[in-house]
Amino acid sequence: MTHVSERSGAGSSPSGAGNDRQPWTAGSGRQARKRSVSYADAGVSIEAGDRAVELLKSKVKETRRPEVMGDLGGFAGLFRLDTTKYKNPILASSTDGVGTKLVIAQQMDIHDTVGIDLVAMVVDDLVACGAEPLFLLDYIATGEVVPDKVAEIGAGIADGCRYAGCALLGGETAEHPGVLRPDEYDISATGVGVVEESEILSSARVEVGDVVIAMRSSGLHSNGYSLVRHVLLGAGRMRLDVVIDDFGRQRTLGEELLTPTKIYAKDCLKLIAEAEVRALAHVTGGGIPGNLVRILPENVDAVVNRSTWRPQPIFDLIQSKGRIEDPEMEATFNMGVGMFAIVSAEDADRALATLTGRGVDAWQVGEIIEGTGEVQMVGQHTRG
Repeated sequence: MTHVSERSGAGSSPSGAGNDRQPWTAGSGRQARKRSVSYADAGVSIEAGDRAVELLKSKVKETRRPEVMGDLGGFAGLFRLDTTKYKNPILASSTDGVGTKLVIAQQMDIHDTVGIDLVAMVVDDLVACGAEPLFLLDYIATGEVVPDKVAEIGAGIADGCRYAGCALLGGETAEHPGVLRPDEYDISATGVGVVEESEILSSARVEVGDVVIAMRSSGLHSNGYSLVRHVLLGAGRMRLDVVIDDFGRQRTLGEELLTPTKIYAKDCLKLIAEAEVRALAHVTGGGIPGNLVRILPENVDAVVNRSTWRPQPIFDLIQSKGRIEDPEMEATFNMGVGMFAIVSAEDADRALATLTGRGVDAWQVGEIIEGTGEVQMVGQHTRG
């Protein structure tokens, strides 16, 4: 997954001769200090990075696709695109991170789930245009490379890639002492997918009379965590280890907040193959109205009926603790819906059957009507 490298022998002679040469030091007219400063003295351990890579190799191999060429450790990942499968293949790309959900992971010292969140943020943006995710490259920046911790993060990324059906082609681990605390890290990833040009999903396909289908989220996913931390952990003074009865299964607040983002890529690709899908909307920052509007042409509106589903208890907890108004909640969180599909009315039942058959909790949430390119939120969620 990740690659860490460093040149060595900075003071050696290029030809192997001149063994008496000494590394250049500031103030070369004075006698050099007996001990030169090493990269490790600055807080960077190449050996720890290499160890982390070794721990991850088996997990990365589980994501391998037939198109992947070569092994880990090269300067670039190689992927042979099978152009015979397409008339006009179009490459799609997406890049993203996990945001301040990582703060919760670091506070709880649980690091094997945020990689799934990372993959979800990337691949479900790719599939929103109809593209099959092919491969992903990751980046981990940390204050100190602790091999076991980096391996946990990477294992989550590899798991996410397996769920999405894409290869973890390569990446980088960077140690940033003095910039990040030893226990701090940030992660990001870039993914590449492919779609037949004639099958690209977009707002241009959406028509009056189409049906809007919602796919349930696993919870907060990876958006709005700055507000979550402010409301629950800051002003609310809640502890991550407190058990919340409404969550069930003796589940703590921290466990709920670290619930991995659901990955819809394979489900959406199957849906595209089985039904007439006009467009897909991945619900991330901006909530339901802010993301669904991105796939509407200017001559229609999407009507979303809140009464067709009940958001998970975590949303009620955040809203009540923070005394947050409904519009702010809906502009920040997914409110229980992670992906929307707009399908032809004739294929609505087929679409729902396809998703249900794959274990996706999906339902008809609304319709497309004549309008001006807006999202109309109507009705009220079921409470209690």
